[in-house]
Amino acid sequence: MARIPKASTGHLPNSSTVRSVLAPNPSVMTGAGTNTYILGEGRVAVIDPGPAIDNHLEAILAALHPHESISHIFVTHAHLDHSALAAALSRVTGAPIHAFGSAMTGRSTRMQALASRLKTGGGEGVDHAFCPDICLPDGATVYGETWRVEAMHTPGHMGNHLCFAAQDTLFSGDHVMGWSSTLISPPDGDKADYMASLQKLATRKWHRFLPGHGNAIEDPAQRLADLAAHRIGRDAALMAALGQGASGIAQLARVVYVDLDLALLPAAHRNVLAHLIDLEARKLITASPYPNFDAVFRLA
Repeated sequence: MARIPKASTGHLPNSSTVRSVLAPNPSVMTGAGTNTYILGEGRVAVIDPGPAIDNHLEAILAALHPHESISHIFVTHAHLDHSALAAALSRVTGAPIHAFGSAMTGRSTRMQALASRLKTGGGEGVDHAFCPDICLPDGATVYGETWRVEAMHTPGHMGNHLCFAAQDTLFSGDHVMGWSSTLISPPDGDKADYMASLQKLATRKWHRFLPGHGNAIEDPAQRLADLAAHRIGRDAALMAALGQGASGIAQLARVVYVDLDLALLPAAHRNVLAHLIDLEARKLITASPYPNFDAVFRLA
């Protein structure tokens, strides 16, 4: 969403155990496109099948070596650019779909309370039809013939977001990307949950992150620290803008987002709202009548 200090990035390791197939869905929100990962050899796992594009389905199948097959499908979260192809891939291969749950699963209590009061949904790309065959709780481990993944529930970008740990490599979905910070779009996204998930990941030692968009992240600890600092800095910028008299989301977005691409303006408004909801919950600001896109925000 927002540009922050560059992460240390690189291409995938030269290893047959992880392959990447880039979906042809480039945009201001997806970068070069969605990364679909193939993990293991023989009976392999696919992580994030990607958008419902026929030639991407063909590309995934073409990336398999002779005599290989897909035994498991894992989805980090129910956004159309990650999950929409899962059902078709499952029909073709017979592999079950694994995820935390449907698009509404894992939504925070705060966002559940606000959902019916917000005038619009949290993300235009939500895959409301998504329905996994197997729901994975936090900490669940799934084994294949040549691979093992641990599901880590990392809400923030979306309530049902999972990262998948394969030893010291993390498939980080949209929670941690190298090319951009993450969109947090209420009510599906929750900034307090996002920060807690960053801290959760930071308690472990990682060698590499493989994100849903962009190149591999070769210094995960620094990237996690940068992302946390970015959000703390955004809080401070919003508090300062409120102290100078700004009070509405559009006004605040103009102050804290400099030289913003107009195509990203709706996303910027959602990110600002996510921060304001968190600041109001922490009693640092007030919202009248309640946190929403038309509210008046003031310092507490």
